[in-house]
Amino acid sequence: MTKPDIPTILVVDDDENILQVLEARLLSAGLSPLLADRAETALEMLADEPVDLIISDVKMPGMGGGGLLREVMEHWPHIPVIMLTAHGTIPDAVGSIQAGAADYLTKPFDGKELVRRVRARLEARGAAAAPAPLPGAGSAPAPTARTRGLIGGKAPAMARFLERLERVAKSTATVLLLGESGTGKEMAARILHEESPRANGPFVVVDCGSTQPTLLESELFGHVKGSFTHAVKDKKGLIEEADNGTLFLDEIGNISPDMQTRLLRFLQEGTIRRVGDNRERAVSCRVVAATNADLTRMVADGDFREDLYYRLKVVTLTIPPLRERREDLPDLVHGLLDRLRARQERPHAKISPEAMHLLETHSWPGNVRELENALEAALVFCRDDVIEPADLQLEPPPPDSPASTGNSLSLEDNERETIIRALDAAGGVKKDAADRLGISRRAIHYKIKKYGIGSGES
Repeated sequence: MTKPDIPTILVVDDDENILQVLEARLLSAGLSPLLADRAETALEMLADEPVDLIISDVKMPGMGGGGLLREVMEHWPHIPVIMLTAHGTIPDAVGSIQAGAADYLTKPFDGKELVRRVRARLEARGAAAAPAPLPGAGSAPAPTARTRGLIGGKAPAMARFLERLERVAKSTATVLLLGESGTGKEMAARILHEESPRANGPFVVVDCGSTQPTLLESELFGHVKGSFTHAVKDKKGLIEEADNGTLFLDEIGNISPDMQTRLLRFLQEGTIRRVGDNRERAVSCRVVAATNADLTRMVADGDFREDLYYRLKVVTLTIPPLRERREDLPDLVHGLLDRLRARQERPHAKISPEAMHLLETHSWPGNVRELENALEAALVFCRDDVIEPADLQLEPPPPDSPASTGNSLSLEDNERETIIRALDAAGGVKKDAADRLGISRRAIHYKIKKYGIGSGES
């Protein structure tokens, strides 16, 4: 585990030899290297690990060093980036400096000079101070009053989610929130907004699931007068309303292919065009999307654009279902009752030990939303301001629900299980397992470490 007083350097290069050289050089200099062979893997690491500085090659497959630099400058501007470039592509490196990179070196580079520049950049930003602890390293940071009162955090799965939520909130990175219906995705999105640098701006919610597809385009992008039959005046869309704030796109998996294309263009260009208008309008807002759909399966089936999926999942956070964090139930119950008592003007209402036991043993297929509804109804039916088991009116879960079968897996769990099966099929050889999955060797090593999978042959 990385010591908290050692700066962490994320190294990104598709050349295995360069990665090994840089790893050895940084370790000998008393620094802690993280290695990625693609920009996309590096972005995933940035969401999971505190990083003090990035060293990145310019030319790489996929989004490449330029794309990585743009994402870092937009979402983690406090992290300095040193670019590596071949001698013949120095103009690319100069362009990177103009785009915000802290420095660049040409290959082949001198190892001592690289370390000198790394230390200079660390000292310039005061990065020699201890970075934030990793999940599980000592005590987790204290959650905000809002998360402590309404979401919980005693359960290990939820504590890890809250730690990542509060860390990600400090940036302006695009976030994809995953989780079953009723887990509290909108509340998590609000926390991301209220703890972010854009907290003083608007928080705009778009329910992509309930808005008719024919109306969603106008709702999101707005329209000009006369663009269609009922367009009697110009209308600003919800994306424009979210300028300098946060746009929350709930149930993003329900949008049409045409809307996927338009949304992708906005995420890429930062501009929108109202329906019927020829003028582009610049909009700067943080985008948080949420869904309980399996977007990876939708991408594989051709129902969701792969490029849009990767634009949305710069950071992915999965909210655990309530049945996987029963330790949080007492805090959740009391937090929800505080609100409900005020709403129903029953300030002295309380819950009996027997009713609390029933809540703690229920499977909660509807998650926190079901819990809140059950408590609200119980306050209506209870006598003498005491909620008893009969007041809760809980229903058993449907036979094929995740809570009933006990076989539900989050997307992270699914990814972990897929990696385990690939390793088993490859006889534990990580390179062969990576080939089967269509990912790089560095990516599978990172995911094995991330999910705590037992080591096999390399």
